[in-house]
This record gives sequence, C-alpha cells and structure tokens, in this order.
Amino acid sequence: MFYFLNEKLYFPPVNRADRQGILAIGGDLSPERLLLAYQSGIFPWFNENDPIIWWSPDPRFIMYPQAIKISKSMKQILRSKKFHITFDQDFLGVITNCQSIRRKGQAGTWITEEMIEAYLNLHHLGFTHSIEAWQEGELVGGLYGISLGKAFFGESMFAKVSNASKAAYITLVKNLQALDFQLIDCQVYTEHLASLGAENVPRKEFMRLLAKALEGETLEGSWQKYMQAIEW
Repeated sequence: MFYFLNEKLYFPPVNRADRQGILAIGGDLSPERLLLAYQSGIFPWFNENDPIIWWSPDPRFIMYPQAIKISKSMKQILRSKKFHITFDQDFLGVITNCQSIRRKGQAGTWITEEMIEAYLNLHHLGFTHSIEAWQEGELVGGLYGISLGKAFFGESMFAKVSNASKAAYITLVKNLQALDFQLIDCQVYTEHLASLGAENVPRKEFMRLLAKALEGETLEGSWQKYMQAIEW
C-alpha cells in the first residue's frame, strides 16, 4: 500500500516500500523535499504525465569510490586526453542531453521539464553538480547528481561519443576519492556501472552507509575549485 504525500514535508520509513521499491506517491519537487528525500535514502522517478513516485529499492545499487575498476583501454583513453573534463560548467546542457538522448529499451524519458526545473534550482543552491566531457569544444558526454555530506547521488548520464560519459564518471570518482567521499548512490542496477565496480547491497546496509556519509561536510557551490588533475 502506497503512502500518499501532501504538502507536509514528510516521508514514511523506507522499509514500507513495496517489492518494486515504491514508497510514496505525490508531494512536490521543492528543494526542501528533494533534499529530505535523498538524506532519507529516497529518490523520485516517474514518467511524464504521471504523479511523482518516490522510490527506495532493496537492494540498492552503489559504488564505493575506492572500488572503481578502470580497464587498460580506458586508462589509455584518459591518458590521451581525448576528452576535456570539467565540473559545473554546463549543468543545463548536461541535464537536457540526458533528457533527450535515446536509450535502448526506453520509449520516453523520466527527466520531465518539472524535473529539470527542480534540479536546476538545486544546482543554483549549490547541491547538484554536473560533470562534462568536451571534444573540440562540443559537449559530447556527462552526468549530473546531488552531493550531500560525503555521499554523491548519481542521477543520469549521456554520451554522444563512445566512452565520453565513462571518462566523465571515472574522473568524478577519482576526484571523490581525493575528497574522501564514502559512497556513490547508483540507485538501480545497470551493466554499465557494474562493469566499473558498482554493486548491489541490502537497503539496510545502504542506509547505514548513508547515515555515516551524511556526517561529513557538504561541499556546496561550484565544484570547479575542487577538481584536481589526475595522473592516469
């Protein structure tokens, strides 16, 4: 049985989610509610013209930053500087590309105009961040997500050129290592991220890891100043 949200800023305990991981329906995408959701191990995911659906799946797909796997061929690509990677240079460009890119087995997009506005608001507040991959001045890949404490919550990625999003993601993870991040929330299983070292953990373990990560300081504002040169 789903919990129907109203204007009250509240979420039920995550162990009330159904087998699919659906916890609640309704509410809004205000900055306050979104931040509460992520702090509580919950995220929104819904199709256009549907009500807002809030999820907390069990198991949860995560990555420990120190556990990332980088293939030899990918290291060669990174060393070649085929892509120029930046942080927080074009958040709107990244999220709109994530919205519009066609994905195998997916008819539409869950990144609605309402979602774009909500995450853009969080970006202006300093909580959401984009990582861009450029090639000859063109945005060819990237990803975006939310940062709270020492946890990064990945939302979506795109690539117009092979390995562009992977290069952006790996560069992000190496920087998160340097910043002592403890957890990357990947939400639900994908082969792409599993190949890079992400894994499923029980939701109870995820909540324990999240609580510990949230004890750290949130790095608000532009992440341009935190980006470090990585030796591949």
